[in-house]
Amino acid sequence: MARGAEKKDRPNARFHGRVEGTGRICDSPDCREPGEFRAPPLEGAGGGDRPPQFRWFCLDHVRAFNARYNFFDGMTADEIHDAQRPMAGWERETRAFAHAGGDAGPRWADFSDPLDAIGARYRREVAPERTDGKPLSGQDRASLKVLGLAADADRTALRKRYSELVRKLHPDRNGGDRSQEGQLQKVIAAYQQLRQAPAFA
Repeated sequence: MARGAEKKDRPNARFHGRVEGTGRICDSPDCREPGEFRAPPLEGAGGGDRPPQFRWFCLDHVRAFNARYNFFDGMTADEIHDAQRPMAGWERETRAFAHAGGDAGPRWADFSDPLDAIGARYRREVAPERTDGKPLSGQDRASLKVLGLAADADRTALRKRYSELVRKLHPDRNGGDRSQEGQLQKVIAAYQQLRQAPAFA
């Protein structure tokens, strides 16, 4: 019974915002309890290239802090009114994502499929360029990789490479070795896809 009562008296992880095991001590003077609850920094603290550091309190002292905390403390009546408007803070102009001389990322025109363009922009990958200017889809690029061809390969190079790989991988052509059949199926699928692609039309 005493054990259950002891457990009930101790604060547990159900308290919102509690961070256990940090090794911090409560920032309240003369308190040696663990500092497990975060509170805003002191006014004017911080500076330089780092933001002000939060204060950390034990449960009792963070409750006392919250009870006396007043966000509007030190504001004039006009400042309080301005801060309570429904649109307060939304008037600020958002920061533009300027390229400022950096890599602008792939162009939408480099892709026939918008989803491929979005994926490449997210990964910041520049689409492989073709000398003829024809766009490549993500599937086109994957198939070219299977066949070991460059992005600007033409239809003749495609047929030649396909014939080489079939001779190398097909059991009827390589002395009955069937260990490469899985790769052969990938090669056939890649060739069938590419020969119908706009870039190889």
